[in-house]
Amino acid sequence: MWEDKRMALAVNLCFRSIIKNTTIAFFNARIVPRAIWKNKMSEMLHYHMNFSIKKTVVLLSGGIDSSTTAAIAKHEGYEIYALSFDYNQRHRIELEAAKKVASSLKAKKHLIIKFDLREIGGSALTSEIAVPKNRNALSVMRNKLGKSRLSRITHHASRIPVTYVPARNTIFLSFALAWAEVLNAGDIFIGANAVDYSGYPDCRPEYLEAFENMANLATKASVERKVKFTINAPLLYLTKAEIIRKGSELGLDYSLTWSCYDPQKKRNASSVTRNELRKKMGHALRVTHHGFVPCGRCDSCIFRAKGFKEAGIKDI
Repeated sequence: MWEDKRMALAVNLCFRSIIKNTTIAFFNARIVPRAIWKNKMSEMLHYHMNFSIKKTVVLLSGGIDSSTTAAIAKHEGYEIYALSFDYNQRHRIELEAAKKVASSLKAKKHLIIKFDLREIGGSALTSEIAVPKNRNALSVMRNKLGKSRLSRITHHASRIPVTYVPARNTIFLSFALAWAEVLNAGDIFIGANAVDYSGYPDCRPEYLEAFENMANLATKASVERKVKFTINAPLLYLTKAEIIRKGSELGLDYSLTWSCYDPQKKRNASSVTRNELRKKMGHALRVTHHGFVPCGRCDSCIFRAKGFKEAGIKDI
């Protein structure tokens, strides 16, 4: 952080010196028309502002991981450009949470791109395939693996649940890369996690590394050496409890977030009552966004409840 501040100060001093010396030289020579001088000054100011402000595109779904990732990026001094997707997902109610989180973190801009992955299907989140409920903990909890082993996790197809959306992170990161190139932003943040997660192949470290390499091969900005793209995944090796503690330390309001894959209307959410979930997981079932409640039994609900319980923090 101090290195960034020293760099910004150095750029400021350098910029002022250039302006001063250029002004003296131009006006002493009296050979530069006023219009050209104005254009030159505008170009220099634009370059200075773009150089001194750290911009980042953050993939923001409105869930715990992406919201915590956005909070971390903000804490590290980045100007946040939040990117969300309305892909006709079963739980598109998460977009309401994403809007609230982006607003609370004072994102410079929050862009929601719309397309329909139900036209492709292949997932419980983009078709009428039922969302798995109450899966055995051993099949969904992989945080017993050591971090060294996580660096090269191999998941068999049979272990990847039907909530996997084909190529979703590749699609999302591609949009993020395009926006980052336009913004001249070298950093892209994603809330990928390889510990408390469902085993999706596009959350693994080797996938993120491969995408980063591709990004620096496939873009005009990188080929011309104007930007070197970095895919940042600060939560990659954290448990859900560690993620929640981190976000809480940064002042993130988790009551704004949404996790459930299978939202239920309040009157239909009889499968898991408030008291049942409180007894089982130690937290209340929240009513949010237009009267919907979490199902309490999908992988995402289980991870959320487990994370808050282990963090010793109440999920309000």
